[in-house]
Amino acid sequence: MPEITIPNNWQPRPYQLKLWRYLCNGGKRAVPVWHRRSGKDEICLHWSAVAALDQRGNYWHMLPEAAQARKAIWDAINPHSGMRRIDEAFPREIRAGQNVQEMKIEFINGSIWQLVGSDNFNSLVGSPPRGLVFSEYALANPRAWDYLRPILAENGGWAVFPSTPRGKNHLHALYDMARKNDAWFAERLTVDETGVIGPEIIAEERRSGMSEDEIRQEYYVDFDAAIKGAYYGVLMRQAEEEGRIRELRYDPALPVYTAWDLGIRDSTAIWFVQQHMGEVRVIDYYESFGVGLDHYAKVLKEKPYVYADHIGPHDAAVSDLSTGKARIQTLASLGINMRVLNREGSVEDGIQTVRALLPRCYFDAERCAHGIEALKQYCSEYDEDRKIFSARPRHDWTSHAADAFRYLARGLPDQSFAPPKRDRYAPKQQRGGGWMRRVG
Repeated sequence: MPEITIPNNWQPRPYQLKLWRYLCNGGKRAVPVWHRRSGKDEICLHWSAVAALDQRGNYWHMLPEAAQARKAIWDAINPHSGMRRIDEAFPREIRAGQNVQEMKIEFINGSIWQLVGSDNFNSLVGSPPRGLVFSEYALANPRAWDYLRPILAENGGWAVFPSTPRGKNHLHALYDMARKNDAWFAERLTVDETGVIGPEIIAEERRSGMSEDEIRQEYYVDFDAAIKGAYYGVLMRQAEEEGRIRELRYDPALPVYTAWDLGIRDSTAIWFVQQHMGEVRVIDYYESFGVGLDHYAKVLKEKPYVYADHIGPHDAAVSDLSTGKARIQTLASLGINMRVLNREGSVEDGIQTVRALLPRCYFDAERCAHGIEALKQYCSEYDEDRKIFSARPRHDWTSHAADAFRYLARGLPDQSFAPPKRDRYAPKQQRGGGWMRRVG
C-alpha cells in the first residue's frame, strides 16, 4: 500500500498558517472571517482529514442548506488541479468506504466525515460529532450552534466557523466575542491582506455588475455593507439606530396578540405583540420544532400574558389527512382560539404590509433576538446562473419568523393613530365573554 501523507499534496498558504497552527496546537474554536475565494473550505477539509485520522469520531462539514452541500463541496472540482475537492482532501487510500447518497466518507480507522446542512440540524442528533465546520456561518441557522455546542463541550471537540459577513448578524456577534476571548481564534482578512485577488479582478467584478455593497461584503469583509436582496434590512437597521430595539417590559394593562407560522415538518414560530397609541410593541418571540401543538399551548399558558387574539395562516383551517382534524380545531381543544386569515393575494403584497408596519415597531432585544435576526436576514432567492434576485423569498431558517410576522402585519387591528374601540379588538365569535382572555 503506498504511503500517504496527510494533508495530501497540500500546504497552507502563507496567510492561512496562523489558523492552521492554531488548530494543530489543539485550538478548539475558530472564527476565520475571510474574503471570497480565500480557501476557507479548502483549509477546513484538509484539517478534517488530519483530525479524523488522528482521533476516531464523527466529523461534519455543515453548509447553510443541505441542498447546497453536493454542488458546493461533494461534486466541486478544483479548477487549478482538475480534481474533486473531496478526493484531494480525502484520498482513496485513507477511505474504507463511502455513501454517495448521504455524502458520507468512512476512513480506515473508523472515523466518519459527512456533508450536512445546518437547516436540518435537529435530524442529525444521534451520532455526536467531534469536529464541526460551519461553512458560511453568516447564512447558517444560528440555533444549530446553540443546539450542538453542548455536545462538543462534553466530548472536547472542535468547531470552525469560516465565513464572509452578511451584515451585523450572529457571525458578527460570534466574531466580536472571539476577538475578546483568548481561548478562541478570530481573524478578519480582506483581499488587501491576502493578495489573492488583485485590483484588476475587483475592477472586472464592478464592470460585470457587482454592486459596491457586494464588493465591500465579499472582498473587503465589511460587516456594515448592506445585505443585497434583504427585504427588511434597511428598516431593521433604522429600528436599531432609532433605539427601537431595546429592553421592553410587558404591560399588564394591554392585551397581547400572537401571530403564528405553523410548521408541519419544520419550525413553528410565534410573535407576541402589544399595541398602544400607534406603537407596536413586539415583546416576545418563540420558535421550536419537532413537537406537537400541545407544546405551544403549554408555552402560551406559562407566560404571564393576557391574550386578545391569536392570528394564524389560512392553511391552519385545512384538515390533516392523518387525523381528519384541522390544526385550528386541535388548538381550540387546547384552549387557543385562533383567527385564521384569508389566503393572501401574494407574498409580495404581504412583504409590503410588513414594510409599512415596521417603522411603528419596537422590539425587546433579548426575548426577540432570534426573530429580529431572522427579519434582518430574510431575503429573496438568488439565481446563481442568471446572477439576479428573483421575486420569490428564499426558504431557509429565516422564513418561519418572517412568515409569522407577515401574518401579524395582515391580522393586527389598525391602531395607527389612536386606540381602537373595544369592539374592534376581537373577532365576532369571541365577543360576549370580554375582549381580553387568558388562555387555559
